[in-house]
Amino acid sequence: MPSKRIYLTRHAQAGHNVAEDYSIPDAELTPLGRQQSAQLHEETKDGLQQTVELIVSSPLRRPMQTMLVGYPDLKARLNHKVVLLPELQEVNHLPCDTGSSRAFLEEHDEFVKAGLDFSQIDESEKRHGVGWTSKMGFFDAENVIERAKWVRRWLRERKEEKIVVIAHGDILRVIQDGYRSDPQTHPWANAEVRAFTFASDDDEDAKLVLVKEVAKEGEEEPTSGEMKN
Repeated sequence: MPSKRIYLTRHAQAGHNVAEDYSIPDAELTPLGRQQSAQLHEETKDGLQQTVELIVSSPLRRPMQTMLVGYPDLKARLNHKVVLLPELQEVNHLPCDTGSSRAFLEEHDEFVKAGLDFSQIDESEKRHGVGWTSKMGFFDAENVIERAKWVRRWLRERKEEKIVVIAHGDILRVIQDGYRSDPQTHPWANAEVRAFTFASDDDEDAKLVLVKEVAKEGEEEPTSGEMKN
């Protein structure tokens, strides 16, 4: 299992990060966020984008936009296949952290042009018995530790040896640490990428081990609370 690499990526700057306006529905990237994503591309285009075998993204708009601007070479090399995994959605029950409907996303010009397959997100309801935008049951914040473990195990069970994952600050901390760590001591910068491997191929929690920091283009998270991710 040490050969497996998981490249966890936090989305670039989005509108709610700037204005601290958590009422923005499914917040999108700012112009600076797109610049950060473009710089992420520059930092990774000759490295991991030439070797990674799978892209997995939260289906919220900001990680998908980060992926489209930040990992275009990788997406093209993989014949534009992207796994949209609702289990990677952000933790908090806030408009900015709640996904949009499949119908809405399928009419978004940027995503239409990119050929993203939103039929995948319906599978999460079959897996967990609740809608992925409901923030209930499996997707309730109270269950995030179990959700993060589900993600780690899902990634470990994939056949691909190198996987890029694009998600959000709060859920990335739980995926990395296995618990809800403090953003003041475990911050993720916008458009930051860290490489991990698995501690073993059979531990129940599928614990991750940090290998190295790959890219860090944005500002670190604010230290006044968790709801800025």
